[in-house]
Amino acid sequence: MLTAGIDHVATITKDSDRLQRFYVENFGALIEFDGPEFPGGPRMSIINIGPDCELNVFEIEGNTEADNQIPMYGRGRIDHIGLLAASLEEFSEIRERLMASGATDGVVTVFGRKLSMFFRDPDRMECEVLVANPDFDPENVIFGEPSALFQ
Repeated sequence: MLTAGIDHVATITKDSDRLQRFYVENFGALIEFDGPEFPGGPRMSIINIGPDCELNVFEIEGNTEADNQIPMYGRGRIDHIGLLAASLEEFSEIRERLMASGATDGVVTVFGRKLSMFFRDPDRMECEVLVANPDFDPENVIFGEPSALFQ
């Protein structure tokens, strides 16, 4: 394989500070940059969500795209962001933090070789966090059932 994963996903927000706090508090993310993208340009935040993965978040005065809430599969070419937890332990910690912040109900489903949990960030964008499924059985591939590990 010639790629190593996602480098970044670009999104638009109405409140960069709120979005940064969310990802720092729930995922332990780091803020690499926060300022104008270029002189006189919109505010851009680079939020590191993994060793080689980031969110590039733009706060553009007067832009109302963050208010648009469209059901899944009708959101255009980028439908949602899937973040990969480093381990099952980190996944569990992220899950607890997201539940405490009200961003998810905590339901974890089996998604083949991964476990999946959806959440909404402060801009109400639906996102997903995934981790390797320790119970994956290639002879019995399951999708969409609740995970027995998180009942």
